[in-house]
Amino acid sequence: MMESMRHIILITLGAIAAVSAFVLGFTYNQANEERLNLSADLQYRTRLLADSLKESVEPNFARNSTSTLQRIVNRFTDRERIAGIAVFNNRGIPLAISKDMPRRVIDNPDFVFIALDKNEPTGLFEEIDGAARYLFVLPLYEKDAVVGALVTVQNSSYIDGVVAEIWRRNIVRLFVYIFIFSAAIAALIRFAVYKIITRFADSVKSARISKTKNAPLRGPFFLKPLASEIAKMNMSLAQARFAASEEARMRLEKIDTPWTAERLKEFIKAYVKDRKIFVVSNREPYIHSRTKNGIEYSVPASGMVTALEPIMEACGGLWLAHGSGNADKETADAEGKLPVPPDEPRYTLRRVFLTPKEIKGHYVGFSNEALWPLCHLAHTRPLFRKEDWVEYRRVNSKFAEALLSEIREVQEPIILVQDFHLALLPRMIKEKRPDAKIGLFWHIPWPSAEQFSICPWRKEILDGMLGADIIGFHTRTYGNNFIDTVGKEIESLIDLEQFSITCEEHRTFIKPLPISIAFAGESESEGKAHDKNILEKFGVETPLVGLGIDRLDYTKGILERFKGIEFFLAKYPPYKEQFTFLQIAPLSREDSAKYREYGEAVTKEAERINAIYGTRDWKPIVLVKKHYSHAVLKELYRLAHVCLVTSLHDGMNLVAKEFVAARSDEQGVLVLSNFTGAARDLKGALPLNPYSAEETCEAIMTALTMPKNEQRRRMREMRNAVRDYNVYRWSAEFIKAIISLG
Repeated sequence: MMESMRHIILITLGAIAAVSAFVLGFTYNQANEERLNLSADLQYRTRLLADSLKESVEPNFARNSTSTLQRIVNRFTDRERIAGIAVFNNRGIPLAISKDMPRRVIDNPDFVFIALDKNEPTGLFEEIDGAARYLFVLPLYEKDAVVGALVTVQNSSYIDGVVAEIWRRNIVRLFVYIFIFSAAIAALIRFAVYKIITRFADSVKSARISKTKNAPLRGPFFLKPLASEIAKMNMSLAQARFAASEEARMRLEKIDTPWTAERLKEFIKAYVKDRKIFVVSNREPYIHSRTKNGIEYSVPASGMVTALEPIMEACGGLWLAHGSGNADKETADAEGKLPVPPDEPRYTLRRVFLTPKEIKGHYVGFSNEALWPLCHLAHTRPLFRKEDWVEYRRVNSKFAEALLSEIREVQEPIILVQDFHLALLPRMIKEKRPDAKIGLFWHIPWPSAEQFSICPWRKEILDGMLGADIIGFHTRTYGNNFIDTVGKEIESLIDLEQFSITCEEHRTFIKPLPISIAFAGESESEGKAHDKNILEKFGVETPLVGLGIDRLDYTKGILERFKGIEFFLAKYPPYKEQFTFLQIAPLSREDSAKYREYGEAVTKEAERINAIYGTRDWKPIVLVKKHYSHAVLKELYRLAHVCLVTSLHDGMNLVAKEFVAARSDEQGVLVLSNFTGAARDLKGALPLNPYSAEETCEAIMTALTMPKNEQRRRMREMRNAVRDYNVYRWSAEFIKAIISLG
C-alpha cells in the first residue's frame, strides 16, 4: 500500500511538473515577445518625437535663445508618458528643463556625453526613482559640429505592467489547474497517510528515548515489518550504549586511553555526582532562526560548545547564554528556558535577551573594540568608551541576576563562566553566593601587565575575575601575565609555588588548560569516499593547493600571509599556475568599523596580487568570504598540501588542530605562527614569524617540497598530541580542578 501511495504521489507530482513547465515556458516566451514589441514601439515613437522637436530646437539653440527653448520644452511635457524633456550644451550644462525632469538626468548626465562622443542618437532603459524610464539623446548640430543634445525621458513602466499582467493571468490559470488536479490527492494524504505516519513516528521516538529497552512500537499492520526492524535496531543501540558506558567507566583512571564524550560523561557522573553544574557564556549552544521552511535550530561552530555540551548532557544542568536568534524568544518559555538538545533533551538552556543598545555597548563596543584588541597585541588600538563600559557592567549584572535566580535553592553549585564577555560575573556571584564554586576560562590571550594597564577600568575587571576559584588560560605564559598584572594593580598575596592569588581572604588558582578539539584518535571519515571535485567548485584546479581558514579578523595575519605568498611567487616562478592558495574567510563582527575596514583591505590585497601574477585561467589567491560547514572544511583540509596559520597573536587557534585531526592519511604540512597557543602543542608544524614575508615564503617552499616520509613523521606526532589532549580531556581537567577545591 505504501509503495502504491508513493507511486501515486510521484505520478501526481510528475504531471504537475510537466504542466507547470509547459505553462511557464509558454508564458515566458509570450511575455518576452510582448516586452520586445512594446520596447521597440516606445523607441520608435520617442525617435519621432525627438526628430520633430529637433527642427524647432536647433535654430533657437544656435541663437542662444534659452527662453524660447524653455517654451518649446514646456509645450511638449504635458503629453502622456513623457516624463521630461531637456536641452543640454556640449559641456553637459542644461539650458532648458521641463519641471518634472528627474534629478538623476540633471545631476549626472553621463549618458549625454556618451551620445555626444559617439555622435549618434542613443537610448537606454533605466530605473529612476523607483520607476522604469527610457532615456533618448539626440545630438544637436551647428554647421556639422555637435553643440548640444536634446534629451527625452519617457515613462516605460507600463511595459512592466503589461508583462506582469501576462504572467499574472497565466499563473492564475496554472494554479487553478494544479488545485483542481491535486486537491483530491492532498486530501487523501492529509487525512489518511499523514496521520498514520505521524502516529508511527511518535511511537518510534518514544521507543528511542524510553528507559525501557523493549518499548513497544505501535502502527498499522502494513508498518509492522518496519516496526520489527526498528525495535531490533533500538535494542542493539541500547546494548551498544551500555557497552560504551561500561568501557568509558573502566577507562576513567587510565591516562593512556583517549578521552571521548562517553568517557567524559562517566567522569562527570563519578566526580560531580549530584551537584548541579551551570555554564554561563555569551554564545548559546542552540540558535533558533526563522527561515522559509519555518523555525529551525543550528549549533554554532564553536570549540566551547563542543567542550561543554557533554558535561551538560551528563549532569543535566543549566546553560545561561545570550539569546541571539531571531526566533529564540518564541521557542522558549516566559523565563527564556527550553530543554535541549531539541531532539533528545538532556539539560536546560536559559536565554538572556539583550536590547540593541546593550548588544552594541557590551558585545560590539567593550568586548570586541576594547578587550579583544587589548589582549591580542595586534597593533590595533583599543577603543575605551565610558558608555560601552556602562553597558558591559549592565549586561554582566543581567546575567548575574538570572544565574542567582537559578541557583537560589542549589547547594554548592558549580559554575563555569566562559570568556572575556563576562569578566565581572564571578565577583557578582561570589558576593551573593560564597558557597558557589566558580571556574572562569579566558579563551583569548592575556597581555603583559604594562599593556593591560592602559585600560581605564582594569581594577574592576581584575576584581571581577578574582571572584572565581579557578581561572584557566591556554598557556602558562598567559597565566603568568595575569599574575603579574594583578600584582601591579591590586593589593593581594601571590603564591608562585601554588600559582594562586589571595585577595580579600578569597583564594583564586591560576591554571594552564589548553583547549583542543573533539578528536578521539580516529578520523570520522575513514572508509568514506572524499569529494575530490570540491576544489573545482572553488575554482582551484592546480596540482598544488595551499589553504587558510580564518574569520576576517585582523589578529589572524591574513594580509601578512598574502604578502608571503606574493614573495613566494616572485622568488619561485615555476610554481606559477601550479600552486593556488584558497583562503576561506567568513565575515566577522560586521557591526565594527575596524572589521569592515580590514575585510576591504584583505579583498584589495588579494585582487592586487592576482592582477600582478594571475592569468586569464588562474588566480594565485582564491578568496571566499563565506561560512562553510565542518563537513566541507574537513574535505578541504584533507586535500590541501599545506595549511597556513599565520596569526599575529592567538589564544590557541583550533584551525591548526582541525587540520591535523582531518589528516588520517598522515600527509600535508602545517605552517604555524609562533604566536599561537597551538605552537606549544604541535611541535611537528613548520614554525614561522608571520611578520616576515621571507619566512612565510620559505616555509611554503619547504612544505611543498617536503618528502612524504617526513610529512608522515611530523603529522603522526601532531595527531598523537591532539588525540592525547582533546577537548574532552580539557573539560575533565577543568571540572576536576574545581571539584578538588572541596
